[in-house]
Amino acid sequence: MKIALMIVAAIAFGLLLFARLVEPPHQLDIINSLTPGDRGVSEVASGVVFDKATGLKLNVWAPATKSETKRPVLIFYYGGGWANGERDHYNFVGKAYAAKGFVVVLPDYRKVPKVLFPAFNQDGAAAARWVQDNIATYSGDPARVTLSGHSAGAYIAMMLTLDPHYLRDAGVAPGFVRATVGIAGAYDFLPFDSKRSINAMRAWPRPNETQPIFFASKAAPPIMVLTGTEDDTVKPRNAMNLSRRLHQLGTVIEFKAYPAFTHEHLIMAISKPFRGKGTVLDDSSRFLLAHSKAR
Repeated sequence: MKIALMIVAAIAFGLLLFARLVEPPHQLDIINSLTPGDRGVSEVASGVVFDKATGLKLNVWAPATKSETKRPVLIFYYGGGWANGERDHYNFVGKAYAAKGFVVVLPDYRKVPKVLFPAFNQDGAAAARWVQDNIATYSGDPARVTLSGHSAGAYIAMMLTLDPHYLRDAGVAPGFVRATVGIAGAYDFLPFDSKRSINAMRAWPRPNETQPIFFASKAAPPIMVLTGTEDDTVKPRNAMNLSRRLHQLGTVIEFKAYPAFTHEHLIMAISKPFRGKGTVLDDSSRFLLAHSKAR
């Protein structure tokens, strides 16, 4: 057993060093392709078109064991600065949360420069509409849907959670989102001072409307925000400011900062080889499961 653990640790360390030699999001593609995944789960749908107008697709992961009751659902939006990323690169996330008992939906969305704000939020809402209408087919409970995401994906999840017009315009019923966890997300980033935020948001005439914090409300569902103290891609102030604002409004909010974690560490900690470095998966799963219970 000890030798096996040493081998896994050596592989994980080697992958981490190799991943650092390439640019995101290819790091996650390497991790997804070469690291061992969680057992007892299966990909129950792959490449399902959820929006005929755009042709966007999604994958669905679920526990392999059958259940007499419908399972809680997690829609996970991946990151990539609104410009990069593919759902298949994040199957390790689907496996991880499926092993925690969720039916996990991994949707794609359109990217900059082909589209600008708010197209990616609208795509996220279209995926939510598909979940509302179809997830019961995959043993998911449409009354127990939660959202999460990393980086730009956390931004999308939080915008759908806090600005009600996106889901409403997509035909999603009120109260659809039971809880949301944002991982290293951008929530309060005015003025636009990075190339990615400028490229994605520059054309919108009312900048405040691009900011999740602008829509913070007492009516928001329970929210958790996670950040790394060494994240220099999406500064920790994003999570801190949103958490402070929601707390002031009386919303159920949890905030956690992981010491010495960078932007990439937060998503990598969800993958099996790197979980010993931080409790991102356990913390987020606990929160989402607790707040997805039937009212």
